[in-house]
Amino acid sequence: MKIKSIVVSQPDPNTAKSPYFELAEKYGLKIDFRPFIQIEGVTAKDFRNTRINILNHSGVIFTSKTAIDHFFRISQEMRITIPDTMKYFCISEATAFYLQKYIVYRKRKIFYADGRFSDLVSMMKKHRDENFLVPLSDIHKPEIPQLLDADGYKYTKAILYRTVSADLSDMPEINYDIMVFFTPQGIKSLFQNYPNFVQNEKIIASFGPATAKAVREAGLRLDIEAPTSELPSMTMALEQFIKKQNKV
Repeated sequence: MKIKSIVVSQPDPNTAKSPYFELAEKYGLKIDFRPFIQIEGVTAKDFRNTRINILNHSGVIFTSKTAIDHFFRISQEMRITIPDTMKYFCISEATAFYLQKYIVYRKRKIFYADGRFSDLVSMMKKHRDENFLVPLSDIHKPEIPQLLDADGYKYTKAILYRTVSADLSDMPEINYDIMVFFTPQGIKSLFQNYPNFVQNEKIIASFGPATAKAVREAGLRLDIEAPTSELPSMTMALEQFIKKQNKV
């Protein structure tokens, strides 16, 4: 089967320089972006029911820009004024700079790591006396609480948003040769939207070990798996497969 079309279960990259567009042009492919999952914010009412008091914390740990959005959203909805003394600990420089959307950056105490949560936890050792709030999704990496517990930090995990299946009812059939998934939740969404889905000749690609595991546990055939030492990106893995399949 010659590969002609791909659906990527992520939002459109919104940049002309995406490697997916280069792949499409190079091999004459139709590549569409369609998120299979979406984020829903926890309501102020539900957050109140957790009895978590944001102002009881002196530091906030941000693992993503989404966490920042929902932290300030819930604060606004609950009419909470975040004090200027609040300290912000971010997983990366890009995440830290995103805070400028909500605060006067140069007037706040902001710290950031190199993109690894383990590095952030190590950096926080100079601030052991802080009481941290950790805004998260209901589905998050287990290493986050594990590393905080291991180093004895005082923290509260606050679920401020949820990852849910997207509504794909406007796409009654999946008419693509390759389907690309990045999260186990994407596989869950596939079967919630298409309970009678049968793979047949459709090619399934996955990124990350957790997604690969979800594909196999769902009884599907995993044809393309990334990352590997030779193929660190999804587009590289797709290109290698397409070269062989289309005999380019």
